[in-house]
Amino acid sequence: MQETHFNRARASLRQALSWYSHTRSQRHPSKLEATAALQTELDFLKSTLDKLDQGVIRIAAFGLVSRGKSAVLNALVGQKILQTGPLNGVTQWPRSVRWTPNAAGKVQVELIDTPGLDEIQGQARAEMAREVARQSDLILFVVAGDITRTEYQALCELRLSQKPLILVFNKIDLYPEQDRQAIYQQLQILGAGSRETRSLSALQEDEIVMVAAEPAPLEVRVEWPDGRVTQEWETPPPQVDELKQKILGILNREGRSLLALNALVQAREAEESIAQKVVAARETEAEQLIWSYVRYKAIAVALNPIAVLDVLAGTVADLALIRSLSRLYGLPMTGYEVGKLWKTIVFSSGGLLLGEFGSSLVFGLGKSAAAIGAGESPTNITAYGGAAIAQAGIAGYGAYAVGRAAQVYLEQGCTWGQLGANTVIQEILNQVEPNTILYRLRQELLQFGGTSQSKSPSK
Repeated sequence: MQETHFNRARASLRQALSWYSHTRSQRHPSKLEATAALQTELDFLKSTLDKLDQGVIRIAAFGLVSRGKSAVLNALVGQKILQTGPLNGVTQWPRSVRWTPNAAGKVQVELIDTPGLDEIQGQARAEMAREVARQSDLILFVVAGDITRTEYQALCELRLSQKPLILVFNKIDLYPEQDRQAIYQQLQILGAGSRETRSLSALQEDEIVMVAAEPAPLEVRVEWPDGRVTQEWETPPPQVDELKQKILGILNREGRSLLALNALVQAREAEESIAQKVVAARETEAEQLIWSYVRYKAIAVALNPIAVLDVLAGTVADLALIRSLSRLYGLPMTGYEVGKLWKTIVFSSGGLLLGEFGSSLVFGLGKSAAAIGAGESPTNITAYGGAAIAQAGIAGYGAYAVGRAAQVYLEQGCTWGQLGANTVIQEILNQVEPNTILYRLRQELLQFGGTSQSKSPSK
């Protein structure tokens, strides 16, 4: 199943790059600056696809200063690569190292060390943290004892990133067993989140791991062969096996699916940004296009004397308008999806467009009857004209409503379709197995990630 998820994600990103590269290549002389602005998103899509092709899982460590983030990563790697020390703020900028455990499966692992979240230049560091979290696949939040208010706020913000998170309780060697258990229970309670994160599921027991990444030296008694007894300091080995096994278990069980899902979520953000820029850049042309279809539909419906054909002609005009808007924006939309989008617009418009059909049919029947009996009677001709004008007004209103709604759906729904990011995300989330970290994130991603049925015209 992991390979299926992985391959579907790659196909989705490749299709998106193909589509939106074509969108950028379209030349509207007055909007060249807007098409040039798409390059940032296109570059991001390309880098996301490259990361997926390379099979690189990014694991980022966050926490306040002096909580031992660098030490935790060093202990996982088995070498002291990242600088650690007694002074606050040893890590000034994000730094990454490769980790190549034998049991990692078909993925490579990149560990990212980040500066303390409570250091100077807080706003800049907060932006850095958001960007690193956005590009990460798994988050380690390192604490060292009771959580402070600042730590709690940072934890809640990171949980809103909708990434799998392991809460790492470091420096357990400094606490007696009773204190460890008390702090552990408190971490479970805090893991349920704040008022802002109430919709998120609470952290499970297996998402909180206790470690001692860089244990404090212990004084030991040494007896020498000559009978001498001395006291010396000895540094115990790191205690990170539980965390290591937890990470490796995730990578083996769901690493490829996790990588695919996070790539799709990032791609969806980039695609939505592209759609927003394109829609904004071509607002004037879209307005003109909508009004031209308003006129065409109103005239066609008014002049057609057959009631049923009136309704069919209006439907065809609406479908043609949606397709024309899609072509104007250069956003992906097949004929089948146009039909589904039209149905969604009609049935989600609070009955207004459904009322158009009813009213159009009533006026159309009256117009047809007036046309049949018109002859030379001025009364019937007047009745025909009045019904035609009323029907034209209703039809024109319907076309304008469809056009405006289609703009919104095209902007928000650029990730639909058989290989659209939203579609593949939904597939993965529907197929993840229970008792996995992705399964626990499933509801959060559905609720906050834009894949709910309320946003998708295909449901």
